[in-house]
Amino acid sequence: MSDNQPLASLQPVTDKGRRMLLLAGTGVVGAVGAGFAAWPFIASWTPSARARVIGAPVAAYIGAMEPGQLIKVVWRGQTIGILRRNEEMLGNLGEVESELRDPASENVDQQPGYATNQHRSIRPEYLIVNMHCTHLGCVPEFIPEVGAQPFEDNWRGGFFCPCHKSKFDLAGRVYSGVPAPTNLIVPPYSFLDDENVMIGVDPEGAA
Repeated sequence: MSDNQPLASLQPVTDKGRRMLLLAGTGVVGAVGAGFAAWPFIASWTPSARARVIGAPVAAYIGAMEPGQLIKVVWRGQTIGILRRNEEMLGNLGEVESELRDPASENVDQQPGYATNQHRSIRPEYLIVNMHCTHLGCVPEFIPEVGAQPFEDNWRGGFFCPCHKSKFDLAGRVYSGVPAPTNLIVPPYSFLDDENVMIGVDPEGAA
């Protein structure tokens, strides 16, 4: 090698193709690593089916519900009913109290403190209730129609269990003289906004 040879000629020739391959490989490894690091955080947004069964909160969209409509979701393996009551339904709550076993919801085990009221809910319009009868766990039928029924001459709307003839009003309060001993259970819940509710989480600051 000549002493007068330029220094630039001593540098190795860059293999651009090999360099691009290495960069691409490094990027893929980095992305995979980032994905593994982020997975627990992303997974927290979408609980698995098993997690939902054992008690993870469940969100429900109520923004499209019409007055008088009932929808159902599953939380802890239980059927939860969400009823959007209209003005007539709310008005009928006071008309049946003399026929109920626990009209004032004095059994505190059946609902959170924030649902201990005539309508048994945070917002009067929405009833959120465990649909399973407190007798043997059957799921009663939702019968909103007012008027004579085979099981009740002056029905004001509510839930009827055809298995053993238990009856509940539109707040899930049990009628007297039926097999079910207590009102339907109101689960913990909170409103995320005007269109979404979270079953399994109490409102912030609730006692």
